[in-house]
Amino acid sequence: MAGTRPDIGEPVKRAVRQRCGFGCVVCGIPLYEYDHIIDWAQTHQHVADEITLLCDQHHREKTNGLLPRSVVGDANAAPFNLRAGASAPYNLHYSGEQCESAVGSNQVTSSTAADCAAVLVDGVPLVAFRFEDGHYLLNVMLFDEQNELVLRILDNELVYVPTPWDIEFVGTRLIIRSAARNIFIDIKFEPPARVVLDRGRLLLNGVELIIRPDYLLLVNNRGLFRENTAVNVPVTFNLGVDGRDVPSAVRCPAIPRYGVNREEALAWARENVGLSGDDLLSDGPS
Repeated sequence: MAGTRPDIGEPVKRAVRQRCGFGCVVCGIPLYEYDHIIDWAQTHQHVADEITLLCDQHHREKTNGLLPRSVVGDANAAPFNLRAGASAPYNLHYSGEQCESAVGSNQVTSSTAADCAAVLVDGVPLVAFRFEDGHYLLNVMLFDEQNELVLRILDNELVYVPTPWDIEFVGTRLIIRSAARNIFIDIKFEPPARVVLDRGRLLLNGVELIIRPDYLLLVNNRGLFRENTAVNVPVTFNLGVDGRDVPSAVRCPAIPRYGVNREEALAWARENVGLSGDDLLSDGPS
């Protein structure tokens, strides 16, 4: 229809996200909308430098004239997350007496009123639920190759650093990309009880796990896990050093680190999983 406002293109959206630190430029919350600093009615164009990120509240305040354009302009010039070095905390709504995790095609459920870890590396819970005051709270820790935290969910409170190539939070899905066509993590939140890690990588202390919808690959020793189900087990995948005697569905204490020939491991996985090319690491469309 003539005069219809076109959608903002994905490359423009990504450029805006990168410039704005992947959150509302005013308050840093990771739930945001794309706002034309100068109204669309005046510009009739989608240009990254003329668009910013605002949370729903600040977007409505700007639209209603309660938030001065000068304040938005100043925040756009110095976004909250880039100044703070991390996003403002956002509370996820996990609760209840049962929890569920999906890591690739591996399913973990618990209703024992006790802590439950889907993935534990060197005693550090990378994907877990903690039980407190009668309900489960989500905990996730994502590290990069240098063991620097990229994302942390601590008892439902989500915070990430604005350093990755791209972070996109749409609906219930959070995607962090380390480069074009390269997903670092793809998480779907399904409160009040379920979290899904559909694809990506889990890293810590030289241990690398690659997640794809139909499997979980431990690169270090070529461990391939598919369609496993754990019910009411304290730890499902317990990898590396853990001095506690914790019941675990899968226990791999001896894992080679850092000197692993990664390309050989990925070639082995491609052959056994039936993939070709860079499918193990590629996102697909950027």
